Amino acid sequence: MSDKAALRRHLLDTRRRLTPEQRLSASLALADHALALPELASAETVAAYLSVGAEPGTRALVHSLHARGVRVLLPVLLADNDLDWAPYAGPEHLVPAGRGLLEPDGERLGPNAVTAADAVLLPGLAVDGHGMRLGRGGGSYDRVLARLTASGASPALVVLLYANEVVARVPVEPHDHPVQAVVTPDGVRRFGA
Repeated sequence: MSDKAALRRHLLDTRRRLTPEQRLSASLALADHALALPELASAETVAAYLSVGAEPGTRALVHSLHARGVRVLLPVLLADNDLDWAPYAGPEHLVPAGRGLLEPDGERLGPNAVTAADAVLLPGLAVDGHGMRLGRGGGSYDRVLARLTASGASPALVVLLYANEVVARVPVEPHDHPVQAVVTPDGVRRFGA
């Protein structure tokens, strides 16, 4: 088993052991810390995502950003694991999309819509002291990050995690990109350029 696979398995097992109460408490604290980020406070457009399963909860954060008047883009998973984007218009405009995912029922904006975001909130399983993020391994967000680089866009990249998922070292590959900050229920940690 690779280092990435072993770390993923360990972190996913730890997430599954969290109680519903622990998850709810973590999601509310995560939203409070994220909403205080200057990168989100000044953002006109934020590419976000709706958490599923035991992921750190993002629904309160997404709803709060939308209530502030921020244009929130949510991913729409394509058949090849790439991501299209659609604007969030409230919880009543979300539809089941398979794999436990919810997606907006509105207009699809295309995979390049993410390049207009001022900030991109990234799911992940871990981040290390250099800001290197470990994802789930599907490659969807690797494509997003490559698309941002290719377009010359430079939004704030923020990963949302549980506190124990900030680790000493994440195995990296040449296509991996660092993030500028991690938000956990315990607070915010920033990484150098």
